[in-house]
Amino acid sequence: MTSEAADTVPAAAIAPAADPGFLQRHGASIEYVMIPGAALLAALAAFGGFIALYGKNPLDLYYYMYYGAFGTWFSWQNTLTRAAPLILTALCTALPAQLGMVIIGGEGALLIGALAATSAALALHTMPPLVVQLAMVCAGMAGGGLWILLSGALRHYRGVNETISSLLLVYIALAVLNHLVEGAMRDPASLNKPSTREIGAANMIGSIPGTDVHWGLVFGLIAAVMSYILIYHTTFGFAARVAGGNIRAAKIVGLSVGRLILTICFLAGACAGLAGMVEVAAVQGRTNANLAVGYGFTGILVAFLARQNPLAIIPVAILLGGLNASGGLLQRRLGLPDASVLVLQGIIFVFVLASDALYGRIGFLKGKS
Repeated sequence: MTSEAADTVPAAAIAPAADPGFLQRHGASIEYVMIPGAALLAALAAFGGFIALYGKNPLDLYYYMYYGAFGTWFSWQNTLTRAAPLILTALCTALPAQLGMVIIGGEGALLIGALAATSAALALHTMPPLVVQLAMVCAGMAGGGLWILLSGALRHYRGVNETISSLLLVYIALAVLNHLVEGAMRDPASLNKPSTREIGAANMIGSIPGTDVHWGLVFGLIAAVMSYILIYHTTFGFAARVAGGNIRAAKIVGLSVGRLILTICFLAGACAGLAGMVEVAAVQGRTNANLAVGYGFTGILVAFLARQNPLAIIPVAILLGGLNASGGLLQRRLGLPDASVLVLQGIIFVFVLASDALYGRIGFLKGKS
């Protein structure tokens, strides 16, 4: 190319980051990555400061967090195993968010899904394993879906705030689980820790060949991809996003907002119910209080960090799954309480909520000089 021809090449093609038009076109996408990332780093720095006050070296903290989450193949498998239910419970928050709804009851839908899946397995224990597994998937999704559908119905028909109702339903679900596990569904052989009868080794879904990661991770990945396609590449998803942007305008143009709310809530709950089924069929083998470990609440943080984007939920769930996986190593090597990871998650949530005020206010990302 001659020097004259080179001079005609637009400067934006050489340095797109310096082109105001480039920033105007892609500034929002950059914000969705940069602002949550900055909030996460700020939360880690703040947590490191608390650890320093505790008399520990923050650099050791960061090293063991990384090593416990991603440092070895064993760590990776542990991280991915924990990420699977986080993907599904995060979708329970992310899908209703497209309609402007804040659903935080994924933990309750997970518990109800686990109970429904266990009930199906015990009722069909004489059937072939494949039939039992399919029944568990359907029952878990139906149970979780109907549980969150209840919040959507209360919102649509009675005007009840879905955030409050979905949170209260978590405690109702926990009470139902304890009542059934300690009563009608209790295995007489479970003396110290009340549990249901085992679903049977043949009915467990097993692990991905060559790994110790169960098939729940694949379920989560498929659910996230299908949710993304539903929201961003179908007329149903477009209608949901329109209603989420302005519900009054959606009603004016003839959209059935009630149907959208009920459908989205059912799909959201079905994802969390599937997470409960996975925990039973791949990890616990039965239903007991060990299921209530907070995956549903951590899924809320995953959804907010991912800006309610189903595809972005996947890497964020892996990251948060890694933080959970590193908790044991932090306890052994640094002597930190096991709940320190929960403290970190709380700090991250606060910083993520605070960072919402930055969206659309970063001048250089809008192409301004």
